[in-house]
Amino acid sequence: MEQKIFYIKTFGCQMNERDSEIMAQSLSGYGYVEGMDVNEADLVILNTCSIRAKAEQKVLSLLGYLRKTKLSRPTMKICVAGCVAQQEGARLLARMPHVDLVIGTQNIYNLGPLLESVDKEGSRVVTDLRDDYDIPQFLPKLPQRKSGHSGKDRNLQSPSTFQFSKFVTIMQGCNNYCTYCVVPYTRGREMSRKAKDILEEVKTLVEAGVREVTLLGQNVNSYGRTNAVAGDGEPYSFSDLLKEVSNIDGLARLRFTTSNPKDLTDDLVRSFRDVKNLCPQFHLPVQSGSDRILGRMNRKYTAAEYLEKVKKLHEYIPDIALTTDIIVGFPGESDDDFQQTMNLLEAVRFHGSFSFKYSDRPGTRASLFDDKVDEGVKSERLAVFQKRQDEISLLRNSEYVGLVKSVLIEECSDNGAKGRTDTNHIVHFPDCAGHVAGDIVDVRIVHAGQHSLRGEIDNKH
Repeated sequence: MEQKIFYIKTFGCQMNERDSEIMAQSLSGYGYVEGMDVNEADLVILNTCSIRAKAEQKVLSLLGYLRKTKLSRPTMKICVAGCVAQQEGARLLARMPHVDLVIGTQNIYNLGPLLESVDKEGSRVVTDLRDDYDIPQFLPKLPQRKSGHSGKDRNLQSPSTFQFSKFVTIMQGCNNYCTYCVVPYTRGREMSRKAKDILEEVKTLVEAGVREVTLLGQNVNSYGRTNAVAGDGEPYSFSDLLKEVSNIDGLARLRFTTSNPKDLTDDLVRSFRDVKNLCPQFHLPVQSGSDRILGRMNRKYTAAEYLEKVKKLHEYIPDIALTTDIIVGFPGESDDDFQQTMNLLEAVRFHGSFSFKYSDRPGTRASLFDDKVDEGVKSERLAVFQKRQDEISLLRNSEYVGLVKSVLIEECSDNGAKGRTDTNHIVHFPDCAGHVAGDIVDVRIVHAGQHSLRGEIDNKH
């Protein structure tokens, strides 16, 4: 019997990347193997993002392309998963009748049985969201992709390089209801995963050779606040989880993302000092430097409060690398509001940032605001912000020149090597000097660019 080939295209955040890994693993139990060519796949999965309009438009464009592909290969199945699937549901199926399965964010663990039901019953839409949702226990296994099969020759993905850094989901959904954000509507209410399941997953990964783990959630700072996560029902915080994960033998590096500043506690700040392998890198989205705009966004903190938290972080770990998210052109944003964002950029001097023009998202409160900012003005402001951020990023990166940094090697080849520092900076170096991917080595930084560093392995340290 010829194996079936699946192809996954992932859009959006790290949560979606992890969800795609979960779907890929579950498909291996239903006779599927991962392929590289969308045109030769028996099953195509688009794991979608609706945070910004551009990502959603890319999905719809690819679905248009797949309509033509399916005309020539009618047995191919098309599945739309993720936030666009959750948001659009049956409307998506009506608009794109060549789609076979639309599954929402809480249903990815049931992908195999749902595909079987498509075979028996035809197209399906499964986008129910439950407030009492409990993240299923799910133990990872490293993908065993096969490079050969019986039957006609098709382009299968060759065995992949081992991934020494992995994501682990610790919670899903969000209760904050920022006025621009669709997450509470597409991923549901906040639900924390049981601590024992998280610890078991991390142990499984480390035993397989993973060196670095990133804990994922829409707002990891509030982990454990909305449901019991400890076996005995006792209070259990994100700081508690960090300490327990940190103590797993063999785990070299620990990271987490993403955080809401309003829930950043002193205990969590101290974790950067006290948790032995927690990396000195923190992504702390501020979104705007204007208190008026932050209020309209429903962020529940002020610029001054944000700066105070940054000050505390620097007190505990002076060399921490800070990154952030910025939305430019939020409804009602004036020139003065934008200048306050620029002022905050100068005050913090972020190592990097993800900055975007505001775009309306269906169902959000901000989409109903009538004082939208002109697209041209948004583009001008974004260009100003990004230009200054690039200048600051280069200056920040230049601070590492001459230093010896610990680097986790991700790739080794005849063309050179690449790895990451504990501050999450990409470092390129000429060769691995006898080391292999997965090793953590000392690298002397010799050059800084806006988005990466260049160095040489220093075997003297």
